Amino acid sequence: MNAIIYCRVSTDKQTQESSLKRQKAELLHLADRNNLNVITCIEERASGYEIEREGVFELLDYFSSDQANCLLIQDETRLGRGNTKIALFHQLHKLNITIYTHIHDGELEISESDSMVLQIVSIVEEYQRKIHNAKIKRGMQKAVRDGYNPTLNLTNKNKAPGRERKTFPMEEIVRLRNKNLTFEEISKTLNGLGYNISKATVHRRYKEYQMLDSDQ
Repeated sequence: MNAIIYCRVSTDKQTQESSLKRQKAELLHLADRNNLNVITCIEERASGYEIEREGVFELLDYFSSDQANCLLIQDETRLGRGNTKIALFHQLHKLNITIYTHIHDGELEISESDSMVLQIVSIVEEYQRKIHNAKIKRGMQKAVRDGYNPTLNLTNKNKAPGRERKTFPMEEIVRLRNKNLTFEEISKTLNGLGYNISKATVHRRYKEYQMLDSDQ
């Protein structure tokens, strides 16, 4: 696995310099023992309660772009404290990032209380997504009842050879995508409106739309 080392101290005092060096050395040894390929080492001087940290943004950029899939920290407090720690744990979990700590000499062992909080956050987030999708579904159904015909806005429907292309509102896919919904969420929304369409088909049609739009 490709790993990012993250070291943090809370102040700019010169005495903290040795702590950063010690953290880095210990985590390099940890990476070596677990056959992890270290991409970079991020060192930061900031409070663990502060979430707007350049180092945090940098490591999340690495993970979001799939350049790395593992984080090495001395212990969980180096990543953050209080609500900041929970928020970062949740974000890293969504990105499927494995966390190794020096204190555990291996993968992070989250406390029972932190695990419970993370489960609650995930449940709340899932229900927020369901509410959002339900609002979209109701809006579309109302539009159809008021006379809106989504099939009138289809483009390129006669250009695919072979089996008949599925019909569905392309402009709705674009609208939902612009609201940062995933292709899976868009697929579920359209299925709720009666359009039997897979995530893969939504993704393919959206890519076709982007290519056509760029050519215009």
